[in-house]
Amino acid sequence: MEESTGKLPLGTSPPSTAPVNSHPDMSRPSFSPDNLTPSRHVERMINSNHYKSPSKTICFDRFIPSRSASKFALFDIPTPTNSLAEGREDSSNAYTTLLRTALFGPDAGVISPVTPEKRSSPMNPPNRNIFRYKTETHQSMHSLSPFMFDDDVVPGANPCPVKAPRKVPRSPYKVLDAPALQDDFYLNLVDWSSHNVLAVGLGNCVYLWNACSSKVTKLCDLGIDDSVCSVGWAHHGTHLAVGTSNGKVQIWDASRCKKIRIMEGHRLRVGALAWSSSLLSSGGRDKNIYQRDTRAQEDYVSKLSGHKSEVCGLKWSYDNRELASGGNDNRLFVWNAHSTHPVLKYCEHTAAVKAIAWSPHLHGLLASGGGTADRCIRFWNTTTNSHLSCMDTGSQVCNLVWSKNVNELVSTHGYSQNQIIVWRYPSMSKLATLTGHTYRVLYLAISPDGQTIVTGAGDETLRFWNVFPSPKSQNTDSKIVASSFGRTIIR
Repeated sequence: MEESTGKLPLGTSPPSTAPVNSHPDMSRPSFSPDNLTPSRHVERMINSNHYKSPSKTICFDRFIPSRSASKFALFDIPTPTNSLAEGREDSSNAYTTLLRTALFGPDAGVISPVTPEKRSSPMNPPNRNIFRYKTETHQSMHSLSPFMFDDDVVPGANPCPVKAPRKVPRSPYKVLDAPALQDDFYLNLVDWSSHNVLAVGLGNCVYLWNACSSKVTKLCDLGIDDSVCSVGWAHHGTHLAVGTSNGKVQIWDASRCKKIRIMEGHRLRVGALAWSSSLLSSGGRDKNIYQRDTRAQEDYVSKLSGHKSEVCGLKWSYDNRELASGGNDNRLFVWNAHSTHPVLKYCEHTAAVKAIAWSPHLHGLLASGGGTADRCIRFWNTTTNSHLSCMDTGSQVCNLVWSKNVNELVSTHGYSQNQIIVWRYPSMSKLATLTGHTYRVLYLAISPDGQTIVTGAGDETLRFWNVFPSPKSQNTDSKIVASSFGRTIIR
């Protein structure tokens, strides 16, 4: 998004030849009602460079530039003709024209003739209010910029080039086959770690794919009587949480492929996981959310109750102060770190709320997406407890993720479009619509550098897309090799 623009050189005016060791107030006659009328005083101020005192030489301690280019018509002050005739020609006419047009419009240099109706008369006295508001001074904001837009063309000046909008590749740069990737809206089977390792739940197994080396590792096998329902990486380190269909949560050290502990509590499958430092939140089909501290011996430290159906979406805010949960009861709740009951309840969605994303750019900005009967992305301000806006996407919203590098977000969809959409916020204009999956795009994760997303679907494929630009502070290329095209099997 960066562009370099040349700078126009500022024009210079010849210095004043008057002495600089005198103060103007010491040599200029003082204004009083006895010797000057107001109109005469204003005229003398305008023509200060040309007024000659009959008795004294006027000296200045500073250079006052010529006001011949000023638009005195805006102030109802007639521009003196002698100033226009005797004003010195500026050495940088092109720059003066550009600046005057940018500030006052293309007709800045044209002085409207004084019509008989405008001349002063006993019935129409002259207006002495210099700063009287006039509607002709109201211009669009972009007209105040020296960089022209649209049809603002200055004769004799080259318009500044406008950078073309960023283009998003319409095809994935890599496709992985993922056999047994379940086509279940309520599960969360894909997550990307801060160490650039992708975790995927396939059937009753969890596989790890290293984005740097493309190496695939089988982390665990739950056995024939269990299956993977959710995976979630800790924000830092190599710990991976695995939610299972029998209601348990397993913690694994992925670097050693070793299971650390098993946590119980849920009576049914665990389809949603969210980390907050050492605190792990799990949501299940039993309608409950359990807060688990991996440093404590207990399986959970608190139980959050409020949903009337399965919890399918969980996300902690970036400051780890608020937890957002979505359920199959069409409800979106917000909890704080110390509450056992929701502090905010949003009931505007008309279908299950799985897609949840906190903005990394604005504190308290939360986005949520509804299922097939809803199809809307809604935005909330949890600081003021207000509903900001709503966008009908036309299809089931399965996932949302916000870019860390730019103020944009991605949504993935199911019935009936199966597409991926990149949105600009807050205008919610579509930057790109990506297609390729033949089933609902149920799974979504973003790379640690914030440039790449991976999507998964019931068509048993994982697709990698370059959708976001790199952060401005990043000088090195992404570790993900975008040139490695091809189709690979993940196990």
